[in-house]
Amino acid sequence: MLKLNYTFTDASLLDLALTQSGANAAQNNERLEFIGDRVLGLTVATMLYRMFPSETEGELARRHAVLVSTDTLAHVAGQLGLDTCVRHGHMTGGRIQHILADAMEAVFGAIYLDGGFDAAAAVITDLWRDLAAADTVAPKDPKTRLQEYVQKHSGGALPTYEYLEPSGASHSPVFRVSVTAMGHTATGTGASKKAASIAAADAMLKILAI
Repeated sequence: MLKLNYTFTDASLLDLALTQSGANAAQNNERLEFIGDRVLGLTVATMLYRMFPSETEGELARRHAVLVSTDTLAHVAGQLGLDTCVRHGHMTGGRIQHILADAMEAVFGAIYLDGGFDAAAAVITDLWRDLAAADTVAPKDPKTRLQEYVQKHSGGALPTYEYLEPSGASHSPVFRVSVTAMGHTATGTGASKKAASIAAADAMLKILAI
């Protein structure tokens, strides 16, 4: 299990970061998640800039997208044991990953408010350095992989994405996106339109057996 190498001066911030809106509609981690997302994004971008000095903006962007994704955040949260600490209304099915990812970002937001940007960046760098170094080649996200494959095998055609009606509660909607390519259609869901479109592309890659 990983360790969060930070001691809070104001422990109530950590408590708030681990409280999901399903457990407390008024006092929850959504605002801290908003801050933590920005702190994580900038920290990881800076780390990648320094770790891979010869890579292009596009290559760095692909690495960044993977490292700040819901799956990566949820994985780190699980390694830290946050799955046993988060207070939630319900954490079943596809919501588990999103709840853990949101809590992880909220913890970073809490550290930022408690100790400043440098403190938060140090924690993030400690947790993410090995993850960033694990890939020797910048990975391509599912949407990029799908686009390149379809263009190559369909005479330059592009996948077509359609945003469907979201489901779930208004304060925590689940977005739905469909993608059509090469005579097939796949649907993905996510906590944002971007996440849903990536999930749809990933589902299409599986249909096409890529």
